[in-house]
Formats: sequence, C-alpha cells, structure tokens
Amino acid sequence: MLYLTSDNFPIFVPFGVIGFYRYLWYLIRLAASFAYRPIPLPLHPTYLASEDVTIIVPTIDAGSEFTLAAQTWLLNNPKEILIITEERMLAPLQELANAVDPAKIRVLTVPYANKRLQMAEGIRNTTTDIIVFADDDAIWPGTLLEYVLACFEDQSVGGVGTSQRVQPVGEKMTVWEVLAAFRLSIRNIEIACSTHIDGGLPCLSGRTAAYRTIILKDPEFLHGFTHDYWLGKYQLNSGDDKFLTRWMVSHGWGTYVQCCKEAELLSTMKPNWRFLKQVLRWTRNTWRSDLRSLWMERGIWVRHPYVAYTMVDKLFNPFTLLAGPCLVAYLIYKSTFSTDDGGYHLPWWNIIASYLVWLLATRTAKLLPHLWYRPQDIVYVPAFIVFGYYFAVMKLYALCTLHETGWGTRTGIGNIAEATAAMDKQDANANFVNGGGGNDNNNNKNHNNANANANGVNSPNALGTSGTTNEKTGHLPPRIVERHAYASGGGCSAGDDKSGDGSYGASLLSRSGSGGGGNMVRRDLSGRSVSASSSSRMDVIEESYRMR
Repeated sequence: MLYLTSDNFPIFVPFGVIGFYRYLWYLIRLAASFAYRPIPLPLHPTYLASEDVTIIVPTIDAGSEFTLAAQTWLLNNPKEILIITEERMLAPLQELANAVDPAKIRVLTVPYANKRLQMAEGIRNTTTDIIVFADDDAIWPGTLLEYVLACFEDQSVGGVGTSQRVQPVGEKMTVWEVLAAFRLSIRNIEIACSTHIDGGLPCLSGRTAAYRTIILKDPEFLHGFTHDYWLGKYQLNSGDDKFLTRWMVSHGWGTYVQCCKEAELLSTMKPNWRFLKQVLRWTRNTWRSDLRSLWMERGIWVRHPYVAYTMVDKLFNPFTLLAGPCLVAYLIYKSTFSTDDGGYHLPWWNIIASYLVWLLATRTAKLLPHLWYRPQDIVYVPAFIVFGYYFAVMKLYALCTLHETGWGTRTGIGNIAEATAAMDKQDANANFVNGGGGNDNNNNKNHNNANANANGVNSPNALGTSGTTNEKTGHLPPRIVERHAYASGGGCSAGDDKSGDGSYGASLLSRSGSGGGGNMVRRDLSGRSVSASSSSRMDVIEESYRMR
C-alpha cells in the first residue's frame, strides 16, 4: 500500500488529512478526559437526598429489571419516587411498588402513554428542590445521589448527568449489547472531555439526570416541553433529554457530569436487532436537536464553543467515514487496468487486506479504554467496524426522515397530538375548578415583570431585599431574576404568582411581622421551615425565576 501511495501521492493527500485530523482530535479528547475530575463530596452538603430529591420514572411496560432498579434507587434514600404510567398499567405497577416500598413509591397515571406528558405530570407532583429522572431499568450504585447532589453546591448548575455502562439482559452479552457498550464507553470519554474543556454537554442522558425543580416548574418550560414540534409541524415525544439540555443552555444554567464509579449507572440495552431501531431514534433526535442548537437557538456557540464544534463535526462524520470505502473501491477498479493504461500494479486483494489491517488497528486503538476493563470484547471489534459503516448510512437516512417522530421500540404509544390535547383539556378543567382563567398566566407574568422592573430587580445581581445583595447572586446564570421579597409593605402581590395556581416556581415564601425589615421565614415546597444553614441556597434558588 505504501508502494502504491508513493506512485500516486496526490490522490491520497485528502484522505491522509482526514485520517490525521480524526485521530489527532481523538487523542485530544482522550487527554481531556484523563484530565477531567469529578466534583468531590462536600464536607457539609447543602442538599440531602432524604429531604431534597424526588425520583421521577416514566414507564408503560416496566420489565423484570424494574424491581432491581427500584431497590437501588431506594438505597440512595430519596424522599420520594414517583412512577408515572398510563391508566391501564396502574394496577400492575402499583403491585410492583407495594412489593418494593409502598411508603416511598407513589404511582400516578396519565390518560395516554406519552413520555413527555408523564414527565410533566411527575414535575407537577414534586415537592422537593431536586428532580432526578430515571429510566425504569437504570441500576444505580448506592452513592449516586450524593455525588450528583455535590454538583448542585454550585448555584449556577441547573442539570447534572452521570457516566454509564451496559447491564446485560442475560448471563452473557449479545453482540448488540457489546456494540452498545462500545458506544457508551466512547460517550463517557466525550462527555468527560467536553465538561473539562468548556463545561458543556451535547446531551444530559435521559437514563438518569438531575435538575433543579424550580427550572422545570416554570409553566413556560412545561408548555414548551409538551408542545415541542419539529419545523412547527411534527410533534415530538422522544428527545426529551435533548430538549432539557438545550433549555439549560438557552436559559443560562450550567451543567455538569459526574464520571466516576461512585455515580456510574448500569442500563440494559436491546439484546437483539431492535437495538438498531433504538439507534435510529437516537440519531434522528441528535440531528434535530443539534441543528436547533447550532442554527436556531445559537447560544451554544458562545457558552460552549467546544460542544458546538463537536456538533458540527458530527454533521460531516458520515461523509468522511464513507470516504474510505469509496477510495478503496476506486483503487480496486484502477487495479483492473494495466500500468500502461493508467492502472495500479497492486492486486485487488492486497488493497483490501491493507485497508482491513488499518481498520482493525485504528478501531482497536479507539476502543482501548473499553477493552481495558473488558478485554474479552476484542473479538467484537470487526462487528464494531461493520456497524460503524452501517451507522454512517443510517445517519444519512435519519437526516432524510426527520419527520418520523415515532418511538420505534416502545409499544403502546398512541397518537402524540391526541395525548397532548387530552392532557391540555384535563389541565384546563383543573384550572377552571380551581378558579383559574385561561389567560391568567400571561397576565400574572406581565404584572410580575412590571413589578420587577419597577423595583430594580431585573438584573441577576439584584436581590431587592432591604437593599442588600447576597454573596451568592454573582453565581446566578444570566436571564435570571430573583423574586422580589419586598422590604416593606408586607409580602408579594398577586402578580408575583407565575404559575397561575397560587404557587410560585419551586418554593414558598412567607413573612412574619410587618413593615420594613420583617423577619423572613423560608420554606421549601413541602412547607417545612428551612434552617439558617440552608439559607445560602434558599437566597438564590428559592427566590429565583427566569424572566424572558
């Protein structure tokens, strides 16, 4: 092959540049992932799982892994676990919940099977400061929650993810599960790298991710989350984790990922060819989300330029990957001609053998981090090579079929629009019963914005309480405005209520006494008084609210 290159050097220059670029950046990612460090546990944690964490699990067909997964969640001692399902699955899931821990597990239902609507129902029923979304087969180590909560000590962090590995369904991994394990190992390197370089993430994986409740309680978020359309026409059900990640970026919240054994979850994958349908769904979601981030929302270019670069790189990845086989095909074709007619003097089998050796060497090197702890998987490297080319073609197919928004592997999913319309009608009826009006949310929002501007609190650095500024406010993300707790006049006006149902964001604030300098009694969502030791987070989180 080198002999062939020396005779036709100009032909190989572009391909050499592509190869050099690919593996140079892989080495950079590898180095950055080694330099990454997880957030250590604080000596005096602000958040406790037993008081501040609700786990939300949307499901419609919890399998045999559910009981084991639920037991591992309980080992982390959350305050509550909410299982959200459709109405026909209430009885079997309630039976499962009762068998595990009926005191901590609540089962709620929605009229239709729709993951985003199920998640939204869980959000509405949450009474803690932190929400953790989990798949029904996500198996946690007993230390996951405390390591996740450590990231929220930084008041600018709104979402936290973790590293992941594959849990085999049977006694031995199938080839499909090994391919999934290869992908997760590469992903773990990529997210550690991007977190270290610019603090960003392409996606906070929905298998397990934690968020501040106050962000998700925002009525604008809930509406956008459940009424998400591609090109304004095709309603989305999957891709919820992509939406949440983009919301963090576009609304000024930071993200972090804990890549360490103490926070590494196990998740099952499809052990058969249906894994390919999963990958197709994920690929469509990635195309849609990355195109939105790069060209429609565009905030990622400023906040996380490295992540933006990786998104652009992935757009061209299938084309550069397919360039190799195209070159080999061209060389084989030219080898059929004599050298006098412009052909190459290497036989076709020599060209193919050289290319296969190159592929095996480079792909094995790329998988070394995975093979370090599972060396037996080296026999699947050829399958990974074949899958890589299949995946490149799949990415192009996915790009041409972005209007397909079905789940693909989740049975029981009905019409998305019908499900959303049914939930909207249910919410409207509930608001009517509670005395709410259809336009109250907008009126309240406008009223509150007027109050905020009048009192000089439209800046992230203004607390508006007795003219003082809390030391934590400097860490607030942009486009956050603190709820104004008036120094005099006794409390907040009705216009301060953004939710339209008498609640505000993710916490309640009451005051005793009257006149300026009244004593502040802070309470969390469940209504319990918050001690002085918790005031640092309450000063920032309890009173914060995003202003569009």
